[in-house]
Amino acid sequence: MRIVVTRRIPEAAVETLRQAGEVWMSDADRALEPGELAEAVDGAAAIVSMIHDRIDGSVADAAGPGLCVVANVAVGYDNVDVAALAERGVLVTNTPGVLTDATADLAFGLLLALTRRIAEGDRLLRARRPWSFHLGFMLGSGLRGKTLGIIGLGQIGQAMAWRAKAFGMQIVYSGRSRSAAEAELGARFVAQEELLTTADVVSLHCPLTPETRHLIDSAALSAMKPSAVLVNTTRGPVVDEGALADALTRGEIAGAALDVFEREPEVEPRLLELDTVVLTPHLGSATVETRTAMAQLAARNVAAVLGGEVPPNPVRQ
Repeated sequence: MRIVVTRRIPEAAVETLRQAGEVWMSDADRALEPGELAEAVDGAAAIVSMIHDRIDGSVADAAGPGLCVVANVAVGYDNVDVAALAERGVLVTNTPGVLTDATADLAFGLLLALTRRIAEGDRLLRARRPWSFHLGFMLGSGLRGKTLGIIGLGQIGQAMAWRAKAFGMQIVYSGRSRSAAEAELGARFVAQEELLTTADVVSLHCPLTPETRHLIDSAALSAMKPSAVLVNTTRGPVVDEGALADALTRGEIAGAALDVFEREPEVEPRLLELDTVVLTPHLGSATVETRTAMAQLAARNVAAVLGGEVPPNPVRQ
């Protein structure tokens, strides 16, 4: 059975796939164009996809009736039309759990880099600008006693909350329903409107859906405290980047730290000019251990389906 991998993955995962079928892996160091993707998947029984691949009914049709599974190497699967694939009898899987700590580590690292002006200080030194220590020099803000507002208290949101508690922060959260973890975390469930108006830090951990696209828009940003900061490590389109740039320029909020972008890999140009913004190129899961585990989990999902078994991580409609 033919297994198509749309972009290079760790060799350990490739070996797992080879035990299940014949592997074709793109050697292009970029996302495949739609036409290239359609050509590559012809005759595939399985597709191992990345978040930049749009996998819809037309891709499934290009693969043909033998396509059994699309294994997305990510927790989120907003790039996959699950309903269209289900209509064609194609199962979709994802890779939850294995990237929780890595993503929460980065989210909290971004928060520290922003509030303690770490990236800004690094730029100052690299630019060889003159500086001298004094008690008012490059003052940031501490986190102890501040309120972290988490939108989406899933696995990564909970991991972010644990890190915040270690720094002495108070936790509030909002979402579609209350979390069973709130008592253990000492977190308080609030309406999103209250979270936005009271949190010192708003951290986004919700999936990208039609309801959450531009969840953080001009109205949401204007509701936040002028001293508050925004952290986004989930999906770029959850934030209206143009509205964010406007809010930061006007001083409506104090800063933002982003690992994901609305039109990735493009970034709103105005954000690049602001010292109140910290940016990283989608590094949430970017550790050797985590990316390897993600690829291996995707490979195990493929092997299970092609072997007639239930995969570890099927996506439920």
